[in-house]
Amino acid sequence: MARHISALMETLLHRRSLRRWSVAAHAAARADVGTLRLWRGRARHLRRMLDQVIHEADHRLALPVLGSNAMKKPMGTDWSWRPMLWKGPLPQPGLASVPSKAQICDGATIFHDCRRSELTVRQIRNTRESDISPFGFRMDVFRFDGSFLSLVLDLPEEAARGLRLRHLIRLDVIVEMEKPLEIFARLNIKHGPNVEQIVRELPLTSEEVMVEFDLAYSKMNEKRVEKLWVDLIFEGPEMNQVILRDVTLSRRPRAEI
Repeated sequence: MARHISALMETLLHRRSLRRWSVAAHAAARADVGTLRLWRGRARHLRRMLDQVIHEADHRLALPVLGSNAMKKPMGTDWSWRPMLWKGPLPQPGLASVPSKAQICDGATIFHDCRRSELTVRQIRNTRESDISPFGFRMDVFRFDGSFLSLVLDLPEEAARGLRLRHLIRLDVIVEMEKPLEIFARLNIKHGPNVEQIVRELPLTSEEVMVEFDLAYSKMNEKRVEKLWVDLIFEGPEMNQVILRDVTLSRRPRAEI
């Protein structure tokens, strides 16, 4: 009730202010110099505040919506997902000298074998018109004395539920790099005591790339699937900046022939 009254009062005050400035605008041509000087000072002060509000609103309203789950989905998709790293703000957006097995957020972990870490990671706000995901993930790699660097993404339980050998799992990535490097995606499927692994190299011929994992070529036991995760493996990342603007996964059954 109090909130409703407050909103009503704000509306009435806004209308009253508009009427007052409308009167001043029409009377400006006939007003005396002293009155005109007073109105001009007040109007300029008001315009500075209005310009600040408009600028901030235009900027924020043009950004992808926080928590947005909009994504490209192939026809027939029965499950799709964007990890939280690209979906919502993190309590701690960045880390420096990132150690191995550092959890960036729930379900996203960095692995490497460097003796001395010169890796910095940060969640960034996407601002480009073409961006769909609210956030991106930036890695700055300086000296790198290890043999591997990977970002591991744990898929939710829904990805394993009802998973069959006739399914295709698709990974879509939007990536930017300072200089070329190889990125591999490895799908891991735990079924019983075993882990099935399928590796694909990302075709980095453009920013938006896609790979598919065809489970028909795996030895997965459909009745014992427990969990899935994806490793994004970066080969030769030294002295490079890699920005993953978006990462999404989807699942669809293969068309029956």
